[in-house]
Formats: sequence, structure tokens, C-alpha cells
Amino acid sequence: MSNAVPQAILDLLGWRSVKSKFSIDGKVPNVADKDSRPSVEIAAAVFDQLEVTRSTGAPGQTAGSRFEKAIEQILEERLWQLVPNGKWTTDRRDVTDFAQYEHLARIQLIAEANPTLRSSLGTDYLIKPDVTIGIKIGPRRHLHAAVSCKWTIRSDRVQNIRHEGVVLTRHRRGRQPHFVAVTAEPLPSRLAAIARGTGELDCVYHVALQQLRAACQNNRRALNTLEELIAQDRLRSLGDLPEVIARY
Repeated sequence: MSNAVPQAILDLLGWRSVKSKFSIDGKVPNVADKDSRPSVEIAAAVFDQLEVTRSTGAPGQTAGSRFEKAIEQILEERLWQLVPNGKWTTDRRDVTDFAQYEHLARIQLIAEANPTLRSSLGTDYLIKPDVTIGIKIGPRRHLHAAVSCKWTIRSDRVQNIRHEGVVLTRHRRGRQPHFVAVTAEPLPSRLAAIARGTGELDCVYHVALQQLRAACQNNRRALNTLEELIAQDRLRSLGDLPEVIARY
């Protein structure tokens, strides 16, 4: 397990000035829920270990998009180190760009010409994962892994992740791609909301898992939840992900 937090992630972390009864000198970590004491306390303890002192005013949406780009960069660099001669493509593509899901584009074309059929089918099968990792085999690109990047976890984001996993499983023609989530969420109960499940995704990867474990030492409930997820192999360190993608 690699516990080092990549610089690309450290560059995103910071303290934001907000009105909150749980703030620390008027600020909270930008991964914390300002209305949750455990979230603020745990995130602050993680930031202390990482020596994060900078202030940030970036809104959540900006942090989310930068997080996606950081994860894409981290995976691309590490995959090429692990498999220098690999035929990786690391970017953000519609699933219909990959061999297992090409048929969905044809279905969409037929549906667009038939309003009744379009209404019946809907379009929720046309997804664009945050990061896609393909392997070029001949003229076709096969989806090897899809990564859902969530700066933090909220109930609506959990449902979005599960939906993507269901689509990737149900509509594929060919091999099942890896499907994982990567997050900086500090609250173990919210990590459990997505990590516990019935197989919609392989695993959840945290950007600072070692620091999160240490930060939860004074919160027995949070620590128990975190240790359960780790013991059941539902939660891993981000440092493990490139190896998993490259070797399996």
C-alpha cells in the first residue's frame, strides 16, 4: 500500500473561510461538511498531518473538476511507469467510444428517429465517466477501467456512482471493465454509504487513507466504520489503484 499523498492532490487541499459553529478560527477544511462537527474535526486532523495551511476560495464545483484532472494525471503517469509499452488511453470519453458499448450509440440513433421508442428507452444508459482508461486493440478501443471521482460524498453522488456501475455492468457486450470511485471525503459514515454495496463498483479508493485512519483514532464510531471497510477490502489507498488497473 502506497500512503504518500500525490502532490497533485495536496495542491487542491486548503482551508476555506465560512460561517460555521464548528469552524477553526473561522475556517474549515475544503473537504469537510461545515455543518458536521465530526467531518470538520476529522478533516482538520488529516490536514494537520499533511501540513496543509494554505487558504482557498475555490468553490466546490471547481475543486471537483480539478480533482478529476488530478486523478487522470496521476493514473496516466503511474500506468505508463508500470507498463511502459502498454496501449493505454487515459482521458474522459463517452462509454459509446469503447468496443463494449458501441451498440448503445446505434440504439440511440434509432431511438432519436422514433419519439415513442426514445420515451420508452430514455437516455440514462449514455454515461460519461469522470476518467476512462482504455486499451487499444487493433482499430478499436476497449474500456479497461472507469473511475468516478468525487471530491466529497453526498447522498445524490452515491446514487450517481451506483447508476454508472449498473450501466457499465448491464449494458456491456464483452469483458466487464473495472469500475471504482476515488474520493477525499473525510467522514467514514459517508464513505460507507458507497463502499458498502451489492457490487455496483469494485472498490472505493481514498486519497489519504493512512492519514484518515490516524485522524479517526479519537472517534471510536468513525474508526470502527473505517476499519470495517478496510478489513472487507471495500476501501483502499489511492496508491494501490494504478497497480490494480495495470495488473488485473
